[in-house]
Amino acid sequence: MAEGTNGRRRFSDKWGKHELDVLAVLSSAFPQWLTSRQIAQRVKAYADSYGELADQAAKAAFAKQFQRDRAKLAAMGIAIESRQPEYSSKSEGQDFASYRLQLGDEPRIRLHFAQEDLPVLAAANYLARSISMSSSNQQQPAQHASRTTPRVPQTPIPGLGLDSIAPGLGTQTIPETLVKVIDSRRFAATVDVDGEHINVAYTDSDDLAMFVLEHPGAYIVSPQEAVDAFNRRLDAAVNLSLADESSGDNGATVVTSAISSHHDHDDEDDPETAKAHQKKGTSFQTGSEVDRRLRLMLFLSAHLGEEYSLAELAERFIGKAKSEDELKKFVNVIHKDINTLTTVSDDGEMAGSQFFDIDWSLLDAEGIVSATNSLGLERLAGISPQYLSLLTASVSYLAHSPLLPQGQRDQARSLYERLHAHVVPGETPWLSLTGYELEPRSFSAVKRAISTDSLLDMEYTDGAGRTRRRLVAPAKIFVDEGVYYAAVWTDVADVAPKDKQHLVQKDTRINRATGKPRIWQVLRLARIEHAELVKPEHAIEIPDVPVNELRKWSFDNGTAAVFITDEQDLAFTKTLSGATIEPYGTGQKVHLTVSSDSWFVAFCIAHARHISAVAPETLRTMIVARAQRELSVGQHEDTDRD
Repeated sequence: MAEGTNGRRRFSDKWGKHELDVLAVLSSAFPQWLTSRQIAQRVKAYADSYGELADQAAKAAFAKQFQRDRAKLAAMGIAIESRQPEYSSKSEGQDFASYRLQLGDEPRIRLHFAQEDLPVLAAANYLARSISMSSSNQQQPAQHASRTTPRVPQTPIPGLGLDSIAPGLGTQTIPETLVKVIDSRRFAATVDVDGEHINVAYTDSDDLAMFVLEHPGAYIVSPQEAVDAFNRRLDAAVNLSLADESSGDNGATVVTSAISSHHDHDDEDDPETAKAHQKKGTSFQTGSEVDRRLRLMLFLSAHLGEEYSLAELAERFIGKAKSEDELKKFVNVIHKDINTLTTVSDDGEMAGSQFFDIDWSLLDAEGIVSATNSLGLERLAGISPQYLSLLTASVSYLAHSPLLPQGQRDQARSLYERLHAHVVPGETPWLSLTGYELEPRSFSAVKRAISTDSLLDMEYTDGAGRTRRRLVAPAKIFVDEGVYYAAVWTDVADVAPKDKQHLVQKDTRINRATGKPRIWQVLRLARIEHAELVKPEHAIEIPDVPVNELRKWSFDNGTAAVFITDEQDLAFTKTLSGATIEPYGTGQKVHLTVSSDSWFVAFCIAHARHISAVAPETLRTMIVARAQRELSVGQHEDTDRD
């Protein structure tokens, strides 16, 4: 028994691979259940420290360390299930639960991934691991779960999966912006959008409310806590007062700041819980020495009998070396890993006895690794059907959202087609991250019109909810705060076909900055309901205007609006570009120009618990009416579910 300087038992981990020993013991015993005593006796590191678990202190120390190792494996995707033994005999010491690997009933799926797939695959894997709702959870009976429980870390889908068939995944760099967006959305809810159930990851209750309100007809399915939080905002919006529209002399202009998350002031949200579960960086991608050995072990298990050079394994599991000296260092690390994974303990009956049989003569003579006899670890190699469906959904989302560079989005589309062929029809869940909508249905038509210099006959919904039809020349598509916009040129009378002339409506409103007609129209791409390409009579000349200038067009003739908050320094007011804020009692008065009435309505309802009054009266009336309508729809949905 190992003793510390203070006389307490301490955990001895001579090889730094006790998690791997646990995995080997459970894998070789599968499908048998092993008690805590059996695990402690067979794992060398445990046995060295705790022997026969002779007293309660030893049992408690073992239980604490074993749960740490179990959590470590779970965080990497290898779940260990537990059950209470059918009988308990204190004389035999079997008073703990028993354990075994959670492998599921379906075999793993093994696919081939090219090197160019790995950056996208790593990003999709990060998203899939971070999303809380999986197809397996949806099949389980509904259970009460607090909405304040962070989405990560979650109990993962069994099986490390990708690392066993896509080595090198852990060496990929995930875009920092993607990590920040995913990590800031700590909660999830199921939202019905146009009859489709979407797993929506969101930052706080205001954020989720904004998502629902920006998708007319959408409603929250679960959890009930999210439904209740949404209804509280609707109730508050119904009671909004009319604000004083005057402005004082001490206003201050707000500059847009990049805020990755908001503070949720709901009573049900526990800030300490949120703080304790914040993720730091690319935690799934860096990994420790044990992580690397685990990935290497599963990779060799999935490729028994195949030959790999030490240099090739070093590049796959550590990274591409920058020099010959660094390559030698990486090769030595992998060689040490191989030795560790094939170490025989002093007592050959304990785990630590060879994870693999290695062709040592081939390794010594040519530096080539060929492994056999993996103690059944090949069961973990590959992707479970459940995780593959979630991974496929993540790849699809990244292919059609602005979170990845265009080149990687094209690669994601290609990868999705290959993955989708292995997913059971109807089993792919729909995913969404608030603030980063997928490419709207009209995206491809607008993009094609731009690339072919065509006109666009479009039907769209304006800010007041009315359907309009217009002939325009689309010039640019850009993304602003995760939302797709199209900038279109309206002066097309000279190039429009005769049968389309009645659809030409040149925007003659005056641009305040230039004193000339605006001509440009900027609208949200999702509002374009129908788009048809039209060949112009001759080429059209459209001036090249920077995107930052185009953004201003939508605000030049907007509506002047005001809202009053009940507190100061609220995070959501700091995200409003061009707003002016002044102190007002215990809160603030915020002045801004609104280009879209429907956006402002959704914004005020989403944050209604912190807003006491709104102006002008036309917008306040729209807010109250929308909130009342959502409440009536929600009551109808509740009745249907009952």
